[in-house]
Amino acid sequence: MLEPRANAMIRSGNSTRFTPNELNELRQVGLDLADVKCQNDIDAEVTRWAHTLAYERFDLLEQIAAEMAKAKGVKFPPKLSVAK
Repeated sequence: MLEPRANAMIRSGNSTRFTPNELNELRQVGLDLADVKCQNDIDAEVTRWAHTLAYERFDLLEQIAAEMAKAKGVKFPPKLSVAK
């Protein structure tokens, strides 16, 4: 389970590093940030992860988005249905 922490990753300018423990925690949810060196790399990996999750487990992605909206106090839009 991911443990929320303030300032967990190490940043210097545009460079970014994660601790081995953080990398293991992130791998548990499908994020591979081992080769991440900067913010653009993080963005690319999270985008890849979200697209994979949307394709494989849209229901789970929707739950994650709803929890993120709830945490920020933002109203999540109603579920969308697919027209056939």
